Amino acid sequence: MTTVHMFAGQGVQRPGMGKDLFYRYPDLTEEADAVLGYSVRELCLTGGRDGQLDDTRYTQPAVYVVNALSYRAQVERDGPPDLALGHSLGEYNALEAAGVLGFAQGLELVAARAAGMARITGGGMSVVIGLRETVLRFLLHRSGFGSVHLANLNAPDQLVLAGPREDLEMMELILQDAGARLARRLPVSGPFHSPHMSPTARELAALLRRTAFRPPRIPVVSNRTARPHRYEDLADTLAEQVDHPVRWAESVEWVLGHGPGGERRDGPPPRFVEVGGGAVLTGMVRRISEEWARSSGGRGAPVAAGAGGERP
Repeated sequence: MTTVHMFAGQGVQRPGMGKDLFYRYPDLTEEADAVLGYSVRELCLTGGRDGQLDDTRYTQPAVYVVNALSYRAQVERDGPPDLALGHSLGEYNALEAAGVLGFAQGLELVAARAAGMARITGGGMSVVIGLRETVLRFLLHRSGFGSVHLANLNAPDQLVLAGPREDLEMMELILQDAGARLARRLPVSGPFHSPHMSPTARELAALLRRTAFRPPRIPVVSNRTARPHRYEDLADTLAEQVDHPVRWAESVEWVLGHGPGGERRDGPPPRFVEVGGGAVLTGMVRRISEEWARSSGGRGAPVAAGAGGERP
């Protein structure tokens, strides 16, 4: 059976996360402190000063570190995966798990990414549940809000919009009137994964092109393409991830239909493990799998299991 490791991104942070991991991996914790210039353990355990843990500049490095430590604990417990993917920020953890990035190297990129994303203000994101992508795209077109964009394609019935706060507020009312079960603002500081983030994408691209990537030991499915990363395109693909939608549902569908080598799957469904024991991605995978099984003649939903232990 193919084992797939998944890494969550920004939004799963909480005070106390990683409490059993920092003492277990003291060398990596010290390495993270040296890169960041502050105590990541203190930030994660206490939430930092004035809510720093919910500040994008601090959130993303903190989640990356706890994800990375959780991955090591998971491998010690259950062995390495055959394939990996991560949601938004979590994609950097998937690449680190695949050996494309070193731990500190990945953290440096994440810190730069977080700082750049935090500089784009004046916008936000809204989750929409209960409307299909085609319907949502039609409503966006008809509404005339050209500044609002699809940012996350998380599951067949869960999508995320990004744009100016005032336009999102109006779109939420339109979507609720159109039958959405939920259209609600997310607690993030900017319009991530939309064209509004293009200045950050350009800044990050210059840094990524100077980065010495290594060929992946296992396939890592890209948020940008919903296909395994091509080694030669890593810098451009990761830069584009910042100002393009996270194609999570399509990424999971690719994993459901293919083996680690890209061959058509002919055998038992993959086992998805959300590293750190969380449930956010696991719930999305369950809904995607059920829809995929109905529409493509799949052999049923895959096993989707949290890893236990610390939640990232």
